Formats: sequence, C-alpha cells, structure tokens
Amino acid sequence: MRKYFRGGIAAVTGALIATSIVLTPTASAAAKQDPDTQALAGALATQEVTWEECTFPGVAEETVKKFKTVKGLACATIQVPRDWHNPADGNTIGVRVSKTETAYKGTSRQGIALVNPGGPGGSGLPWGAAMALRAPVLAGQYDFIGFDPRGVGLSSPLTCSYTVPNSTDVNVLNKAKVDGCLENPLTKFITTEQTAYDMDFIRVVLGEKKMSYIGYSYGTWLGTWYAATFPSKAHRFLLDSAVDASQTTLENTWDLQPRTRDRQFQEALLPYMARNDAEYGQGTDPMEIRRNWEKAGGTREFVGQLFVAWFVIPAMYDTSQYPTAAAAVSAVISTPATGTDAEKVEQLVSKMLATKGLTDENKAFIAKAKANALAAIAKKERVAVKTTTAAAEVETWDATFEAIRCQDGQWNQNLHYWNYWLADLTVNAPFIAPFMSTPLCAYWPTKNAMPKPDKKTFPRLLVAQSELDAATAYEGGLATAKALPNAKLISVDNEGSHGLFPYNTDCVDDPIVFFFQTGATPRKQFTGCQALPLPGEDKTFDVGGKLTNGKVKIKMITPAVKEANKIVKDLLSGSSTASADESGMPANL
Repeated sequence: MRKYFRGGIAAVTGALIATSIVLTPTASAAAKQDPDTQALAGALATQEVTWEECTFPGVAEETVKKFKTVKGLACATIQVPRDWHNPADGNTIGVRVSKTETAYKGTSRQGIALVNPGGPGGSGLPWGAAMALRAPVLAGQYDFIGFDPRGVGLSSPLTCSYTVPNSTDVNVLNKAKVDGCLENPLTKFITTEQTAYDMDFIRVVLGEKKMSYIGYSYGTWLGTWYAATFPSKAHRFLLDSAVDASQTTLENTWDLQPRTRDRQFQEALLPYMARNDAEYGQGTDPMEIRRNWEKAGGTREFVGQLFVAWFVIPAMYDTSQYPTAAAAVSAVISTPATGTDAEKVEQLVSKMLATKGLTDENKAFIAKAKANALAAIAKKERVAVKTTTAAAEVETWDATFEAIRCQDGQWNQNLHYWNYWLADLTVNAPFIAPFMSTPLCAYWPTKNAMPKPDKKTFPRLLVAQSELDAATAYEGGLATAKALPNAKLISVDNEGSHGLFPYNTDCVDDPIVFFFQTGATPRKQFTGCQALPLPGEDKTFDVGGKLTNGKVKIKMITPAVKEANKIVKDLLSGSSTASADESGMPANL
C-alpha cells in the first residue's frame, strides 16, 4: 500500500545555530556533551501533565475511530520554553503531544519513537496512533509518539499579518509579507532547532533515557537536526524520503523539486498512460501524449495549472493515484471545456469520472481535488477584485511553513540570481515553471544553519528513497546518505511515491524493521529494491535510471525530458495567466 505525505509538496523540507553557550553551538562542543533540556527547562521539567482523550481536527471520523482502538492513546499539551536559548525569560508555548502504550512490558521494549510527517508545518499529532496501526510489529516494542510541532495545529500557532502595499511589483509584495511576519515576536522561535529541543523535552517528560524516530520528507531534516544536536539520546532513526541534509540550508531541496516533478511526469506518468491506452485513449507514444498535452495549453493555461496542482502532483506523491492523474491529463487533452473556469472544472471532472477502472479511492480523491480546484478559482477571483480597490488591506496568513524553511539557513538573497533561476526553469522544467516565483526566503534574513554532525558521535540510521520522488529528489537523499556518518541507504528503483515505510515488500521493510528491533543496519551502504507494480499492472516497468550496486544511476534531465522540453519550447507563446500565489494554488504544491 502506498501512502503519501505532504512534505511537501507538495509538498514536500529547517534548522538553527545556537547563540548561547549552554546550547552547544558548535559540533565540537556537541561531541563533548548533549544539551540538558531538563536542566534548561527549570520548573517546566516538573510540570503536571494532564493526559486526556485525543481530538484530531481535519481527520476523517472513520479514521479517528480506528486511531482510538490503539492501546493507551491519550493527548496532552506540554509547556516548553519559547526560546531554548533563553529559557529563563519565562515565556512558554504549548506543544500538543499524543502517546500510545502498545509496547509489551519487559526487556524487549525499545522505548518511545516520535513521528513527524513532514511539511514544514504538517500536523504530527495523529501519527503516534497511525504508526502503531501501520507497523504493528514495531508497535509491540515501541510506544509511538505523535506531536504537533510548535507553530502547527493544536500547538501554539504562528500567524502573520501585513499591510498589502499599493504595488504590483512582486518584490515589494514579498518583502512586505516577510517584514510583517518578522514583526511577530513568535516568528523567530518557529524553527527546526527549537523543535528539536522540544522533542528532547518530550523525551524528558515521558521519562525516557533515549528516543527513536521516524521522519518523512521535511521530517528527515528535523530528525537529522535532532541527531546532530542530541546524538547520545538518539536510539533508532529512519529518514524516509529525505531532503538534502548534506547542505546547511533547505534551499537545494527546493531547487531540485521543480525538476523532479518534470522528470516524474515525463519518465513515469506519461509512459503509464501509453501502456494503458485502453483506459485513457491517448495513444501508445508518451512523447505524442506530451505533444498533445502542450497543444491543449498544458500548464501555460490556468485550467491546466488547476488540474496539475490538484490531480497530477498529489498522484506523484502517492502513485496509487496514477489512474486519477492519467484521467486528468487525458481530460484536459481531449475535452474542449467552455464557460467559466468553474464550469470547465465541472466538465473535465465529469470526463475523468467516465474513465474505466477507477476505484472508490480514486473517486474519493477526485472529489476532494475538485473541491480544492474550485476553492482555488474562488481565491483567484477574490484577488482580482482586491486589485481594483485602492484601500490598503491587512492580510493574515499561516506562516509556519515559510518561517521554518526560511529561518533554517540563509537562502540566496540576490534577486538577480532568482531571475536567472526562473528563466532556467522555463527552459529545463517547463512543466512546473509556470507555478514558480521568487521564494519568500530570498527576502528573509537569518543567521541559522544546520549543525554539522560529529563523526564520532552521530548515531547509525537508515535513509529510504524512491528513484522518482517528486518532492524530495533522489539526488538529495543520496547526498544525505553519503554525508551523514553511519547512514545506510535503501533505494527503491522505478518508484515515485513520497513516503515509503511501510512499503509492504520484504526488501524495503525487513531491514527497517530489523534495525528498529536490533540496531543492526545492512552490511552494505546501499541496498537496492524493486518497486511494486503501478495500479492495474501486474509487473514493474523500468523507467528513469538504472539500479547498480544499490544506487540508482539517474540524470535530472534525461533524454526523454530533453525531448519533451523541446516540444514546449517550440510551442511556447505568451505567459501563464496567473502566478501560483495569485491563483490560490499552493506556492510549492
């Protein structure tokens, strides 16, 4: 069973240098002694924690019922210092935590394992119960712990406000947004470093000597940060669908993302459509399907952008939804939609639902995606109305995602660089280029950086990565596995899903389970595994690069992608009708 985690991206993702000597700001200091969060927290270490029945806002009722079958499930809000650099200032924030009690008592119990689903900004509160259900063998030895990181969900939230400037200059608008957020006194404390300290304090409050961890997507960055800061407290760690933690910022991870989405679209989704022409009716040549897609407007047209944002990109995170994405591409190519944008969505979705072989899960996904597309249209129309008014308005937005990724290390702040970056995407990643704009991080100053792991103390851990991951590129996961001391990589060839474990194949799951049970990692640094077949197929087809010695040899721009890019270049005329921010679609998908 494939599951998908928005890390991102679309999802898909922070970090900090300590400024106080008690927080061990250098790797050499960390090698001597881990920070003592119990001592730093002072009286908070003896707070009375009230455990109660859990609520999971936004989670389907049926899923919540399943969660509540997990033994010992309970939730509480733990107070932590707002600033671990200055915990004595008296300011605190609340972190909402869920615990389970599934581990059998006795010598086989391995302790607690915290779980983070990614983001930055993803709610992790349900993930204690979710992992207990997803990995019942491990649940017999671990009590899984979920939590909403600071700034997220039921923990203390971060919202920012700014006065919209009377300007159409994107640089003026972006800087106003960032400046407004920096005026919020909470903003500078919503970082990966501070969350890593929160995680260790959760360990303290729960009375555990060490903690294990499973992190997906951005959660791999968070896990790396914790392991580099508290190496003696890290027990068993899995980094699943890893960002590029070989870098001191998250910039490279997002720089790779547009290209990986182009790559999966051309290398995997279109060949899938071509192999299943009976269902999608677009012929048996992937390049001809791409040509027809671009002739229909592709992502240069707003409707194409809508269907890529809400139907295609999510299927790249969870390839069990490939039939949905293929139906969306086919509908855009073959159905001349007319009327308003909302009417066009209705017509195209009707065409999609007529596709043979869609499961109930696919149809439920289509219904949700349709609602998102219609909401994006409504937001675009509201933005258009606002631009006709002269009065300054105050906008309020959920800033956790941007605060974390921008404050975890300094991004390039040369705006000329970003102009060149966008121009390059137009040529080398034209499928996604219309969605892209200069990131807010280009205007966001910070002095933080991912701490460098100490080779002498950094714990053993596993990295799991799929070849065509569209949110956290395989190249980034490979770089992470090479850069982190004692890390071992499990590669899944011909797979695109984001978030692998449990994958339900022996090759992927057995070494992970064995590691969490015993601490033993695979003998070789690189383990190569084969992907499961895509929906409706009984075999796995070779796409992308070749698996050799446990690593996938793949190029960011393959010959097929080059040919597809040339098609777009030949057809390209004009510009997209709306930027991602203005359209109401997710800026980073």
